[in-house]
Amino acid sequence: MSDEGLVVVAKMGDRTAFDELHKRHAAKMFRVAHRITRHREDAEDAVQESFLNAYVHLKNFEGRARFSTWLSRIASNAALMKVRRNRVSREVPIEEPTERFEFRPEDKLEDSSPNPEEICAKGEQEAALRDAIAKLRPTLREAVELYQFLECSLHETANVLGISVAATKGRLFHARATLRRRHQKYLLAREAR
Repeated sequence: MSDEGLVVVAKMGDRTAFDELHKRHAAKMFRVAHRITRHREDAEDAVQESFLNAYVHLKNFEGRARFSTWLSRIASNAALMKVRRNRVSREVPIEEPTERFEFRPEDKLEDSSPNPEEICAKGEQEAALRDAIAKLRPTLREAVELYQFLECSLHETANVLGISVAATKGRLFHARATLRRRHQKYLLAREAR
């Protein structure tokens, strides 16, 4: 039976049809998730969450795309969320130093950390960039998030988005051009203040 036929049967509540869809697509979803997370256990967790989400939201699947594409999108979103959560939860252990050093005034190094004004300006720029990225068309925003923030390669980004590498490059080009225009408007508005 085709995926589409199994989806119709699964929507009517037949769990065996959904189990068959799971068997058919689990390996592909794992590959998608593993490319993003680069960690086996995280990829397995993302696949499990993906199938749970797919099962819960199966009634919302309208068939405009292939079922496998829909599942891959769910898997990539779950993997991206896993990566984001892992980045936030990283902890650095604090160890007690074994020796104490006494510094003399002549040993002090010049403070090279940014001053409060520089920190504020950088924060404003980052907030403006995040805001500009959030306002991009979804297709452009997804490409930027995968490529820039999650540091996926062009090929990985293309695979997750289900498009060619050339199309991915095009989306990134258009996203940068849009962000450049918005940044210029931001600078002009800031100067006008």
